[in-house]
This record gives sequence, C-alpha cells and structure tokens, in this order.
Amino acid sequence: MKNVVWTGTWVAERLGVELVGDEKLSDLLGLALRRNPRRAHLLVSNVLGKHVPQSPSVVYGHGFALGRRVRELLGAEGARAAVVLGYAETATGLGHCVADGVGLAPYLHSTRRPVLGVDTAGGFEESHSHATSHLLLPENPALLAGAGPLVLVDDEFSTGNTVLNTIRDLHARYPRDRYVVVALVDMRSAADLGRLAEFATEIGARVDLVAAARGTVNLPEGVLEKGQALVAAHESTETTQTTEHAETTEPADSRPGHPGAARVELGWPRGLPDGGRHGFTPGHRIRLDAALPAMTARVADALPEGARRVLVLGFEELMYAPLRLARELEQVVSAEVRYSTTTRSPVLALDDPGYAIRTRLVFPAHDDPDDGPGERYAYNVAGAGFDAVVAVVDSAADTPALHAPDGLLAHLAEHTPSVLLAVVPSYVPARPSTERSSMLPEPLRGPAFSSYAPDEVGWLLQDLSDVTLEAPTEEREEAIQSGGAHYAESLPVEYQPSPQYQELFHTALGTSAARIAQAVGAVTELVLAERSPHPVLVSLARAGTPVGVLMRRWAEHRHGLDLPHYAVSIVRGRGIDANALRWLAAHHDPADVVFVDGWTGKGAITRELTEAIREFESVEGITGFDPEIAVLADPGSCVRTYGTREDFLIPSACLNSTVSGLISRTVLRSDLVGEYDFHGAKFYRELAGSDVSVDFLDAVAAHFPDVADAAVAQAKELLATDRTPTWEGWAAVERISEEYEIHDVNLVKPGVGETTRVLLRRVPWKILARAGAGTDLDHVRLLAQQRGVPVEEVDELPYTCVGLIHPKYTRGATGADGKAVTV
Repeated sequence: MKNVVWTGTWVAERLGVELVGDEKLSDLLGLALRRNPRRAHLLVSNVLGKHVPQSPSVVYGHGFALGRRVRELLGAEGARAAVVLGYAETATGLGHCVADGVGLAPYLHSTRRPVLGVDTAGGFEESHSHATSHLLLPENPALLAGAGPLVLVDDEFSTGNTVLNTIRDLHARYPRDRYVVVALVDMRSAADLGRLAEFATEIGARVDLVAAARGTVNLPEGVLEKGQALVAAHESTETTQTTEHAETTEPADSRPGHPGAARVELGWPRGLPDGGRHGFTPGHRIRLDAALPAMTARVADALPEGARRVLVLGFEELMYAPLRLARELEQVVSAEVRYSTTTRSPVLALDDPGYAIRTRLVFPAHDDPDDGPGERYAYNVAGAGFDAVVAVVDSAADTPALHAPDGLLAHLAEHTPSVLLAVVPSYVPARPSTERSSMLPEPLRGPAFSSYAPDEVGWLLQDLSDVTLEAPTEEREEAIQSGGAHYAESLPVEYQPSPQYQELFHTALGTSAARIAQAVGAVTELVLAERSPHPVLVSLARAGTPVGVLMRRWAEHRHGLDLPHYAVSIVRGRGIDANALRWLAAHHDPADVVFVDGWTGKGAITRELTEAIREFESVEGITGFDPEIAVLADPGSCVRTYGTREDFLIPSACLNSTVSGLISRTVLRSDLVGEYDFHGAKFYRELAGSDVSVDFLDAVAAHFPDVADAAVAQAKELLATDRTPTWEGWAAVERISEEYEIHDVNLVKPGVGETTRVLLRRVPWKILARAGAGTDLDHVRLLAQQRGVPVEEVDELPYTCVGLIHPKYTRGATGADGKAVTV
C-alpha cells in the first residue's frame, strides 16, 4: 500500500512546528508558509475548498455536519431564531453550508467589497490576516437585530481575536443572549483557552464553540523569523521561474490548442443573490435548489467529451454558488469532480509531497477591487491533470482583466485543454423608490375596515365602501364574456344565504373544523421549515385571508411567533397590485414574504402571480419575492407548499364577505384606482348581523391543541415527500373544456371552493360531481337547486366537483332570472 505523506511534513521539519490534538487533524490540515509579519505559517485546510481541490461533497458535507451539530445544540426553537454569519474570504462557503445544516437560518457573510448604495451595518478587523477590514452589508439591517442566537463561522479558531472583535462590535449594536462559534478546527493555545469564557462573562451572554477537530500548533522560539527567512529564500527562486515563464507565454487566444474560454450561460434565476454578501434566506435556498439541476445540466453539456477529471473553480468570496454547482455536477457526470477557489491570500508554493501548496497561478485582480490592483492566486491547479476547468465568477469580476493575456483564464488554459466560464449575476440590493412608497398609505385594519381584529390582518387596499359597484350577476356575466368589461371592474351583488344554507355552513364547519386545523398546522409548519423562520404572510384577498389569519394564529399558538399578515389584491389578467408590493418591499425583506391563498383550482392564480412577480422585478428592479403560494388545499397539484391535496369542503368557501371579514372581492378600475393607489374593496358594515368571520376562525383554532401532534407529523411527512407540482388539475380542465365544447379554460372552475364561487357569483351552466361524493357537496347541491343548475355525476373526476360557467351566456339564452338552462 502506498504511503501517504502528510502535507505538513516539510514545514514541521524545517521550523520545528508540531501539530498536536485529535487524530484526524492531519487529515484535515496541512502546513504552508506565507509572507506575513504576524504569522509565517499557514494552516491549509483539506476540506474547505479554498487552496486544495477537494470533492465538493466532502466540502459541503463538513460544513453541513457542523450546522447539524449547531441545530442539536440550540434545539429546534433556538435554531429557528438563529442567524449565521461567515467570514470573508475563506469561510464564506463554509458559513453557507453551516446555515444549510442549521436548517432555517438566514445567512450573511462579511465582505471586503464595498457596494455603492448599501449601508454598512458593522465592521471588524481580522488579527492575523494580510487584509483586515471586514464589512457587514445586509440588504435588510434587521437581519442582525434579532434576539435569537448568532452563529459565527470561520475556517479555524486560533487566538479568538477575530471572533471577539466581531461579537464586541455587534453586541454593542444588537445585544443578545447567545452566540455560537463554529470552526472546522479549534486550534487555540493553552493561553487562549479561557479567553472565550471570560469574554462571555464580561458581556453577559452565553458563548458556545463547535468544531470538527481540536488541537494546537506548538511553535518553537524564533519560528516567525525562521519562517520569514525560508519564505524569502524560496520566493526569490519562485519569482525568477515565474518571470521567465511569463515572458514566453503567449495570449491564450493565440496558442495552438488553447482557444479562449467557452462561456456557459447558466440561466441563474433572476433576483437570486449570488451568495450571502447581502443576506441569503431559506427562501433563496429553495430557489437555488430548484434551479440547480438545469444550471448543472448546461455545464455538463459543455464539458469536453471524455473528460475524466474536472475542476470547478470559484472566485474569492464567491464560494457557495460554485460549490453547489460542483456538488450537483459530481452527481450527474462520470468524471471525477473537484472544487476550489481563487484567493487574494499570498502563499509560498513548493513542489514537495510534504507541503500543502504544490503550485500556484498568479494573475491580476479582475474585479476592480476597492483597495486597488494586486495579485490573486489559484493554488494546486497547475499540474493537477484536470481535463477541464469551469471558472465560476460573478459579473463584477467578468472584466477585461479576466480575459487579458496575463489574466486568470489565460493561465488556466496553459494547464488544461478546456476552460469554461460561467458567470453568476452580481447581486446588488435594489432600493425601493422612497418617493413612491412614501406616498402609499398604511394598511387598513379592523374595526374601521373589516370585522377582523386589527392585529389579525392589515389590508393593503383602499376603501371603496361608498362607491356603488354592484351589478346583477347576469349583466356582469354578459359584459365579461362579450369582452365589454373585466370581472374586477364591478362586484356581484352579495349573496344573502337562506336559513337552510346557513345551517349547512354551520354543519359543515362542525364536521370539518378539525380537518382544517390540521391542514393549517401542516402548511404553517412547512412555511416555517422551508421558507423563513420569520415569514411575512401576505394573503391573496379575499379567499386567502381567513387562511392567512389561521396560519398566523397557529404560529402564535405553537411557536409563540407574532407574524405580520397583510392582504393584497391579485386580478386574473391584470396581475398583483404593484403598489402593495412596493409597500411590502419598503417595510419588509421581500425574501420573507410568503403569499397565501385558500386553495388551488386549475392553478391560474399561481401562474398569474409568477408572471406578475417576474414583470414587477423587471420594471421596478426590486427583487426577492418568491411567487410560490402556500395554500390550505392543493387538489390541482399546482404548488409545493400545502396542507393537503384532498379536495374537500372548506366552509369559508361557502360564503362571500360574511366569512371574510365583511370585505368584498377586490376592484381594479382606472377611474377609481390611480397610479399611487392600492386596488380597492368594500367593507359591508351593513351585513354585520350575518357575519360569521370570527366564528369560523375561532371554531378552527379551537382544535389546534387537539391536532398539534398530527399536524407536525403531517408536515414532517410532507417535507420528506416529492411535492413537485404535476399540474394534473390544469390537464383535467383542458380535457373538460374540450369534451363539453366550452373551448375556454377560464369558464371551467374545478374543486369544491371554485364550484361554490361559480354558484354564488357567476351564471352557472352545470355542475360535474364525482360519482359517490358525499356530504362535502351538500351545499353545492342546495345552491344548484336554488339556481336551477343540473348536477351531473361523472366517473374518474380528479376533483370532487367542477363548476362550468355558461359558455355562451346572454340574458336571452339564459333567462332574465339568471338561472341556467339545459342546452
């Protein structure tokens, strides 16, 4: 068996340096030398993915495992409230991986790159680094202002000075009770071991330390001077060799067999941050996870045929995005994939198996750094036998200097047959227009607007209660289908339920309240687990609003969270209220916003919201909103975040305003809604005697204690399930539209909730009911009987029922009473 030489042997023998501690220390670390007035030796990590190319799964796995240990230390509630902070440049990727392991933690890393227009939330110095100034530039300053644990991540923990500087600075601004320090290796000397505990006592907080391995470096007297002499002696030789080589090097584009780097268009999601420089939330992580397979496939397709060894090379602070791409690539190609990144840290290279840095490439900085031009380095790339190198940089670094004859790409081309370039858009936080957002009013709240308590929901709407907007159902239908009016330009006359129908509602509520409570709990737990530990609930008025209130109540009941909740308008064919989005962006982090609706039908609103958010980001430059809707029920398989996919009666669908805070559906009409106005709605105060809005909420919430365990278990099961939307509901609607010769999917309304809406608001033609459907359809049958609408039983219907709007409605064809006719 071949003996493996420890990559710290050369330094240890010549300087008398001794690495002592855990047995796995020598697997995790090697040693090298560098020119530094404070510390000549460098601990070179084999699992960080910085100086030493390593399997991306190994790199990610070490960070993720540390994050899991932090989660166990803090407990589920503590982890939910935690924020992770990583150090530039070497630990930016490690911190990301730790945050992934913690589970819900948003992530921020320090940076040495100032960003115009972004305020500094803090800064500190690194004691032994060659470049010391760290900036904290969160897009949302509140990220650091919470009271939850702060998890600080660095590749090594030696003197502890860097961590103490950080905590001291942040604790003065944002004091908290608990800090956790995370490092791959704890290398404190005996003299430094007690400093952390003393500091914790000084500031009155708990400070824990989590590390993969522990040890220390024993340094003999005079080691700094001896190390500096060694560096000087070997650097003179290295410089001569590098200069001679550089003088004979031709531009990459002109050398036979070395064409310029081939550019790979990743298709990076619009508005997704490139990393944690300005904050990276669980919602961002979900978007990245969803986009990775397609981006990786583009890289894989661009690799040369027969490539056996591939390096994905990140760029200084840009470590996480290249790491995730490399890890995904490792799963889908047969080639051996390795990962490392360039750095601004100068280290002596020496081609000896007992030395950690065998080779180095030297090239000019190519991102116009604020501290001026300088050298940058890529270690252990030359001579490593890579058949292809995929250089991943952000767009700020995709400059002429990168492509110059002495630039990084040219140097890579000297050592590999194929160089690919993938550019990730540099994320710069957009600043909402303060002029426009300041012109928008504060949300409307009950009891002045709606029968809900003021803390239950804020309505980002304008009050049109004094405007006559109602039109007879048959007139509205004829105008809508003729193209003469949009459905949002008027309101249907509010349906006044008969005593028999009200009794049906209360019976249905008594039967289904526990079932609804469990679905509310499950979807809320999913949101907290996957989207954000402190989500901003934004319900789509008005069907989504009772669900949003219930989710807010669950979060308070189960987790003690006081979640903000707003209701906004979205209109099919017109999109979401852009002024409401501007208001939200001015008051909250868009990445924390979770849109909420009651249920899905065929998924039209899901598609509408996705397109509306895309257009809003393009026009406004405000990014971060995730169009994924959280719903109570997803019978159409249109979303990933849901409480159930069963199509059952949600009693709030049985009524209109009297179960939705006495608020009408929303209105969008140019003569009523101006450039700086929210969409409108009416508050039907006169219907207070029939209002059951709060009764519905209270009846469902009363079951929270009974269903808590079942809801949490259901959420865990969903988290482990492939919830990719199949859109089977949309396919069924298209089939029904053709089978019944309607030829317009907008007139096919699938599911119990949508069918109920058809019967209450539109001119129904017929109702399709799944054969054998039971009490969930009692209210549908009663409404159909009252309106003279036939109910047709159908085998193999994917929904419990489907409502069909009259496809060729005129009052002459249907009758002045608005009832359906058989055709």
